[in-house]
Amino acid sequence: MNNVVRSLHARLLIVIILPLLLIVAVMTIARYYEAQETSQKIYDNALVSIAHVVVRDVVLSSGDLLAKRLLDTLTNALEDRIFYHVIGENSPTLLSGYTPPPHPPDDARQDLHTPTFFDAHFRSEPVRVVMLREYMSISHYEGWVTVTVWQNTKQRQNLSFSLAARALSMMALMIIATALCVWFGVNHGLKPLFDLQQAIEKRSPDDISPIKRAVPREIATLVVAMNQLFWQLRESFAAKDAFIANAAHQIRNPIAGLLSQAEAAERTDDPVELKSRVTDVAEAARRTARLTQQLLAMERVTQSAPEEQFEHFNIVSVVRETLAHTASRAFKQQVEISLTGTEAALVISGNPTLIGEVLDNLLDNSLRYGCPDGGNIEVHIEQQNSKVLISLKDDGAGIPDNLLPHIFERFTRGTEDGSSGCGLGLAIARSIAEKHGGRLQFQPIEQGTLALLTLPLHSHA
Repeated sequence: MNNVVRSLHARLLIVIILPLLLIVAVMTIARYYEAQETSQKIYDNALVSIAHVVVRDVVLSSGDLLAKRLLDTLTNALEDRIFYHVIGENSPTLLSGYTPPPHPPDDARQDLHTPTFFDAHFRSEPVRVVMLREYMSISHYEGWVTVTVWQNTKQRQNLSFSLAARALSMMALMIIATALCVWFGVNHGLKPLFDLQQAIEKRSPDDISPIKRAVPREIATLVVAMNQLFWQLRESFAAKDAFIANAAHQIRNPIAGLLSQAEAAERTDDPVELKSRVTDVAEAARRTARLTQQLLAMERVTQSAPEEQFEHFNIVSVVRETLAHTASRAFKQQVEISLTGTEAALVISGNPTLIGEVLDNLLDNSLRYGCPDGGNIEVHIEQQNSKVLISLKDDGAGIPDNLLPHIFERFTRGTEDGSSGCGLGLAIARSIAEKHGGRLQFQPIEQGTLALLTLPLHSHA
């Protein structure tokens, strides 16, 4: 359970933190482009202001270059080198600045009454360029002047990265703070699971009592399921312990009798008596072997999952084969067995060997207790809607009323007649019927015994 809790802990952290990291990444990229747009707007506005300063200074100085002090001041203001080019449209002699200026792209706006911006290269370096026209009217010049001012973009990029880095730093701090809050929150939220884990780990291997610890509503269903499992285990262990105790009690007497008869045979010298003793030993050994076989069969049916071995088969054929195997024994006991009912194939889903064992147990009980000295056994097969009903009736003494409610209990026998029965056959038969989704029951009748075996037909039959 520790691994499960740890995995849940990691899963919660991943589910919460990963989306936050994705959001931070997207917001950082968006913030970078926003910072780039902001820095460009700031520098472009400054570039337009510089263009107006340049054109006025050049016109006033009749085309002289800008004073070095003024150019340094403009450069220091934007922290990038400034270049300019001024030409008077009415006076070709009015020319000042750097030549040739960057040429605007073909798709650039040609109307220069408002500033036109574009990106270009100057001396193999990227620059940002602004071009505009301005009408000048002073004492010695009147007309349109075109000014081009450009600037390196290094500081623009630095400003964009700086703004994005600040945003990323703030978001990183937010992620760290959120991760810490989530960490402590998840630890606190999963504390009931850790407490439950520790409580279970402190239990001894034999302690399967219900968990009574108070837990949050979200894991209450888990505790209920565990308590249900513990209850099933207690029931299973109790049934197994009772079975082992009954088996030990039942097998003790045959072994003790077998031992005493063997010792008596060992002490006798009379050949006739020795043969009789050996016969008794063989009979006791057969009873012990049958008891052991029935105990193993009971355990196999109880613990196994026969659904994995199910197949579709004709139950009518299984009944006929079982009767054929019993015919020789019935003939020796002068018992007549008859089979009536449908002859059409009735297909069921199950294990034909186990179903054959149910029928064999019912026939064995009828021959052993119902008709030990002759009689009739009637077997009838019929279809009832989606089920098949197999009835087995003998004309013997029947089952006593006080014994009928306990007939399916383990180690319950109808009579103490010295036969090799061990009281497990009907318990095994009922378990097999229930494993196949069917039912085995006995009904009281005026004379004899009536056993009814009901099994569901295969749905696609």
